[in-house]
Formats: sequence, C-alpha cells, structure tokens
Amino acid sequence: MNDNILVMQKRLTYLIIMIVIAMILLISRLGYVQFVNGGDITDKAYDLWSRNIPVEGQRGYIYDRNGKVIVGNTLAPSVAVIPRQVKDKEAVAQFLSDVLEMDYKDAFEHVTKNVSVELIKPEGRKVSVEQASKIIKANHKGVYLVGDTVRDYPYDHYLAHVLGFVGIDNQGITGIEYIYDDYLMGEGGNSKYYTDAKGHLLDGMYGFYEAPTKGMDIYLTIDIDVQILLERVIENAIARYNPDGMLGLVMDPRTSEVIAMASYPTFDPSSYQEYDQEIYNRNLPIWKSYEPGSTFKIITYSAGLEEGVFELDDHFYDPGYKIVEGIRIKDWKAGGHGDQTFLEVIQNSCNPGFMEIGERLGKESLFKYIDAYGFGQKTGVDLLGESTGIVFNVENVGPVELATSSFGQGNSVTPIQLVNAASAAVNGGVLHQPYVLKEIRMPVTNELIYENQPTEVRRVISEETSKKMQYALESVTALGTGRNSYIEGYRVGGKTGTAQKAVDGRYLEGNYILSFIGIAPMNNPQLAVYIAIDNPKNTIQYGGVVAAPLVREVLQEALPIMGIPKQDNQIEKEYRWGDIRYFEVPNFIGQKKSSFNLYSPYYSVEFYGDGNTITFQSPQPGDRVPEGSSIMLYLGKKEE
Repeated sequence: MNDNILVMQKRLTYLIIMIVIAMILLISRLGYVQFVNGGDITDKAYDLWSRNIPVEGQRGYIYDRNGKVIVGNTLAPSVAVIPRQVKDKEAVAQFLSDVLEMDYKDAFEHVTKNVSVELIKPEGRKVSVEQASKIIKANHKGVYLVGDTVRDYPYDHYLAHVLGFVGIDNQGITGIEYIYDDYLMGEGGNSKYYTDAKGHLLDGMYGFYEAPTKGMDIYLTIDIDVQILLERVIENAIARYNPDGMLGLVMDPRTSEVIAMASYPTFDPSSYQEYDQEIYNRNLPIWKSYEPGSTFKIITYSAGLEEGVFELDDHFYDPGYKIVEGIRIKDWKAGGHGDQTFLEVIQNSCNPGFMEIGERLGKESLFKYIDAYGFGQKTGVDLLGESTGIVFNVENVGPVELATSSFGQGNSVTPIQLVNAASAAVNGGVLHQPYVLKEIRMPVTNELIYENQPTEVRRVISEETSKKMQYALESVTALGTGRNSYIEGYRVGGKTGTAQKAVDGRYLEGNYILSFIGIAPMNNPQLAVYIAIDNPKNTIQYGGVVAAPLVREVLQEALPIMGIPKQDNQIEKEYRWGDIRYFEVPNFIGQKKSSFNLYSPYYSVEFYGDGNTITFQSPQPGDRVPEGSSIMLYLGKKEE
C-alpha cells in the first residue's frame, strides 16, 4: 500500500510540475503577446474593425509664366455607402436614384452589395453642391460624402489644347495634364470608421480623417494675357470670315518658349465629353501639316544669303513667270514685277525671284538648310500629337520640285516648325527646341524642384546673315506685301503666306490657307506671332490682306503686355491708297486757345477746362497716332 502511496505522490508531483510549466508557458506567451506582439495584434484588430472610404489626392495647380492660376481645384464630394449600416435599403436606394439621377436597380445593387464600403460610381462621383446638400439634409444612416475635388478652369476654353483635361478619377488624359501627370497627381487619403461585423459603429471608437496630399505645381511659359488676346483676335476673325479652321502661335524667338498657342475649333476642358475626339485630340499648331506657301521663303532667302548666291542690292528681272523644264511657273502677280533688287524680291514675295535663288543654290544645298532648320522632323516640344511634316527626298527632287520648294510648295510643314525656323533666322541664327514647361515647384513651400532651360539644337546661319534677315523682313512690313502688319513705334518684320491646299494630288480652286508671321522688334526679336486661317469666306484670298492685320492686332497689344518698349529708327512705311496714315503729334503746351488754328487735315481737337493757355495735352508731343485722331487739350485757369 505504501508503494501505491509513493506512486500517487510521484504522479501528483509530476502533475504539479507540468501544471507549473504550463502556467509558466502560458504566462510567458501572454506576456509575449501583450508586450511584444500587442501593437501588431491591436493594429490587426483595428484593421478588422475599420472601414476606409478613399479620398483622392488633390492635383497640383498649373500657373502661367507670371504666377496666375490657369488650372486649379474646386470641392466636389463623392458618395459612398456602408451597406451593413443601411437599414431601409429600398428607401435609400430610391433616394439615391432620385438625387443622383441613376437607375433604381443600380442604386439598390450598391446598397445591398456584400462589401465593407461601396463607392457609388460613376453617378456618385464629383456630385454638385445641390446634390450634396440634399444628401446631407436627408442624413440617411450608412450614406457618406467624401471630400473629392474636380479641376477648375477659370479661363474656360482658353489654352484648352495645351492644358488637356483629366478623367473622373483625376488622372491626366491629354495635354499638360497627361504629360506631367506623375508630378501633378497627389497621394490619396481616407475617411476611417470603426464598425463591428454587422456594420454597427463601435461605441467609444471614433474614426479619423487621413488627409490626402497635393501634387506638385506646374508653371508654364504661357502668358495667359497674351493667350486671351490671341484667342480673342481669332474668335473675331472666325465671326467675320467663317473659315474652316484657324490656329495661332506666339513664341519667344530667343529661346523658343511658347507664349501662346491656339487651335480652333476648340473645347471646354471641364465638359470635354460633349466634343468630338477630333477636336480635342488635334492641337493644330503642332499637328496640322500643310504646304506653307510664301512664309517658307524665309528659309530659301536666308540660305541664299548664307551661301552668298546673291546680295540684297543685286538685280533680278521678273517677267511674271519662270520656265523650268518646259513648264511655265507663274508669279502671283500677272505681268510680274519687272526689274527689282533681291531686297525687293522678298518685299514683293516674287516667286520667280525665289526660284532663281533655289536654282543658284542647287537641290543639295537648299535641302541641307531645310533639314538644318528642322523640317521633316519633330521639334521636340513637350506636347502630345506633334507631326513631322513631309519633305521631299532630295534624291527624288528634280528641277520642278526644286523650283516649287523654293517658294513654299511641295513640302508640308507644321506651324511650330515654321515659327521655330523663322525665329532661328532672325535670333542670330540658332535653332532651339520649343518648350511649354517652365518650372515644377512643391506645393505650400513653393520650393523649386525643376527649372527648364532653353536648348540649342544647332547653328543654322551666321549672325551676319541673321542681321540681314532682320532688315529684309522689316522692309517687307514697311515697303512690301506685309504693310498691313506695320505698327508705328515698333520695328516689326514679317512674311505673308497664301498657300494652295492639295487634295488627292491636285490643288483646290479658290481654297487657300492664308497666313502671316510677324516678329518684333527686329533689332532684338522677342515675339514671333503666327496666324493661319483656313479657307476664309467672302474676302480676297491673300495672306497680306487677311492674316497680316490679325497678327498686327496681336502684336500691338502683346508688346506692351510683355513690357517691350518702342524703338527708334524703324523703316518708314511706304503708304499706298487705302493705307491708314500716321502723323506726329505737335507740341501745343503753352499756346493760347484764342490764337489756336482749329483746322488740320490730320486731326481734330477737343478743349477741356477753363482758361486760355494750354497746360496739358493727350496724346503727348511726339507720339505718332492714326490720321483722324482726336487730340485732347487741357486749359489753365482764366486769366485776370
């Protein structure tokens, strides 16, 4: 029996030891869970209880070169539901169907879905203020508003093709919005709630808002004031001429920064879905490719000067045509221009004169410059949809192709190629890569992340030749076909273009693309403006008649906007019948009203104030104003 007791005691001892060991292991495990893994387990519990409603990150703003906001954000809440919190699912589904204007079956499917959080989309994305107010007022349990944003375009359709637009999820789709999407896109946040397995809010546990971050801000080379000016001029021309389309481009010739760019027809980025894809996918200044006409003569002329095949004062006789391989190629002016210097050749846009220059150059030399100026290849501008244009393969160029290429027929170019090449011809001879991005900055702190710099591609002509081009193009606006772009006080140079449109290998009759490129000031080129109008109606089909005045209007207002002062020593305009004449305002200050000669063939006068002595006048003495202007003269006090 004692043996049994001993056995029992041993077993009891073993059991106690095992219990103690088990208790030690259990306590150790609990301690490990509590003190080592406690945080991780708690986090998992919170994750299990939490319901996250995603909030989009805010996109960075887009500014113009002067810091004006041209694309921002505005609040547009989105609708989400936690289905397990919705008690009367039929009523809530009907409510959402009415407010969001969606099908009841779709709404019911959303509120009954077996998920923790359901976003109502697309109908519940970016709702209006009125819709949001109705949802807040109804206060249905389980229905939430999330603070999303939509893009705000304060200038409506202006600059639309450059800026592009974003989709429903705020992702960039076209334009700057797409190209720099990685920089503009912000990090998303969350609205967090804690519920049990049945979706009921947990007592004593409060959710929180994890704010989204804002993307980086983009600064463009665009001047929005010049952009609005350019588009206003184009819109007025469309109303007047009813063309098939129009485009405009403003560039700094020194750097190839794009100051303004317009394409018509245009669209509103905030409602892009209402437009055909052809409209918003075609940014005409970089996409459209066509024969440039006489604006291309800038290239031929500069190549001839650089190669020394003529001088400005050399003479050439134009009978009105040139025979090339038995083909008579006519000048635009019936009967020709007769004897003229080569400076007058470009003033008169004389086709036979340019065929002569092309013939003297030869096809290898001319096409060497066409290539050097960047035709037949993309400029590399940081925008979507750029075309290369089409240039003859030099091996396939015969005498006729050489002749037509010399005055702008046969090769097809894009407007940005043309303006960039013309800029190189007058900026000292250097071709640059055009660009639209100026800077990238951090939000809030405004810290500079990236700054774009002008990129030189190659030297095309010498500085000496470039100076001759400046003088030649200024003479075009003062003495030649570009007289309608002449601006008193500013040294404007330019070239007209009247290009036939080719369809299926044949030129259309009476259907032209009229264009003009104007550059100022010619002693220090800072603005190049190009406008092309496709098939204007009820007007004379000449670029100098239709497009040149439009460019003049843009330049006349853009030059002061850009802070470019007037210059002296401009070439005096040769006035012809119908031209508006300008005169210099005399100095009237100090003269007596009683002895004032009220008659003048150039101006009228208006007196203001009492007295007999002129103490102030507007415009100021020495200003040049159009004939027929009024001069305001202010009088001093009455004499005793």
